[in-house]
Amino acid sequence: MDFSFTEEQEMLRKTARDFLEKECPKTMVREMAEDEVGYSPQLWKKMAELGWLGLVFPTSFGGGGGSFLDLMVLVEEMGRALLPSPFFATVILSGFYVFEAGNEEQKMGFLPKVANGEILLSLALSEPGVEYDADSINVRAISQQDGYAINGTKLFVPYASVADHLLFVTRTKEGGEPGGGLTTFIVDIKTPGITCTPLKTLGRDHQCWIMAGSR
Repeated sequence: MDFSFTEEQEMLRKTARDFLEKECPKTMVREMAEDEVGYSPQLWKKMAELGWLGLVFPTSFGGGGGSFLDLMVLVEEMGRALLPSPFFATVILSGFYVFEAGNEEQKMGFLPKVANGEILLSLALSEPGVEYDADSINVRAISQQDGYAINGTKLFVPYASVADHLLFVTRTKEGGEPGGGLTTFIVDIKTPGITCTPLKTLGRDHQCWIMAGSR
């Protein structure tokens, strides 16, 4: 079995490395570590123009139709350059989530905008217990006449301070299997009752604390 990269993947690697060496010098990495926004919108736009933000989404959703291995080649070069950006939060954590679990309306509504750099997303998963199994999800979403009311706290939500929407993992049903009572909502960050507080971390990696509702 041949585990080597294809010619196209090698070209992607070289293109990404050359681009990031030029556009993401170490001086910019240090500057973004201190910056409140934490990434360069101009560089983000250039990444969208290169097709990076929609690389692995189907062409029907504005993507490039690439493979997961293509994405890994690209992400490896981003890691090599220490690229400060919401790529992981928007494309991998959230974009893939929408692609795998969203309905067609949600996919058409969000994935093309992710691919062209129009919107940023983030996944609100971790809670104060800092565990990642279904049992640890305690944020409640209560059904109301006009929708759902979300109440609770999420921690370590990457780049939430610049995100347009959050994928908010909540508990909507008690009893039974823990995973069977979970629902993820796509929430506009500007929704009344949602507050976002940047967290100071040793890694300066732009994590946030999200509070929803009156809690």
